[in-house]
Amino acid sequence: MAKAPKGKNEPPRPIIVKKITVVAGGHHGGAWKVAYADFVTAMMAFFLLMWLLGATTEKQRKGIADYFTPTLVKMKEGSAGSYGLLGGSSLTDADTYQNRAGQTGTKTMTIPRDAAGGPKDGGSKAKRTATLQQRLQQKLDASEKLKKLARQVRLTMTPEGIRLDLVDDADFSMFRLGTTILTPDAAELMRAIGQALGPDNSGMTVRGHTDSLQWKPGDGANNWSLSAGRAEATRQALMRSGVAETRFRRIEGVADKEPLVTDNPADPRNRRMSILLLD
Repeated sequence: MAKAPKGKNEPPRPIIVKKITVVAGGHHGGAWKVAYADFVTAMMAFFLLMWLLGATTEKQRKGIADYFTPTLVKMKEGSAGSYGLLGGSSLTDADTYQNRAGQTGTKTMTIPRDAAGGPKDGGSKAKRTATLQQRLQQKLDASEKLKKLARQVRLTMTPEGIRLDLVDDADFSMFRLGTTILTPDAAELMRAIGQALGPDNSGMTVRGHTDSLQWKPGDGANNWSLSAGRAEATRQALMRSGVAETRFRRIEGVADKEPLVTDNPADPRNRRMSILLLD
């Protein structure tokens, strides 16, 4: 009998399929582009910083640093000013005021083209603001009482000029309750401010603000007349301190319609006087 061919009765071998995936060389999903873009942005910021350090003066660099200070907005919402001289607000800080008439908004500081600044970049106004702040500091440093009252003073640079705000709080009031009579401390503060503003020949507007506390029924006075009367009392106090009468352009009283602390119109910090030195 013939033998079966060799391997005839062996089981069939399994079929193995090998899958090969070919990936195009150099492709990584584009993630490297994001990393490269971040690197280029960081380098651009670095060279811009180097340019700023070389193209600005010390005072201008300080002004730019003030602009990027992160705690100033909280200062406005939570207190009547910090405990340093004019520390409650940066010269270029955005404010929380309701804006209208001659006191609209806040102009941010632009980068000067050269070390001295120029008429188109805010350099002149920044220099004027720094000069005014220096004069104010000299006057407020004259006594320990005025040093403590410095926290009530805020200085802000706006498109229309330099605004100086005198803000009440729980421990200080510019006027006796419900009247247009300055308190003794406020009178001393106004004398110092008037002497500091005297050398500046620009026009001025004075604006009075009150809180939302209402008067007794039947009382002839109201917050409108009170804010206007306090603005006039402020004007007279400035004149007695050496500010020429011809410099005043407008006296305004806006009652409680433009609160500084918007979520609490009755807050004492809403009582304030705004003095705008026009450009």
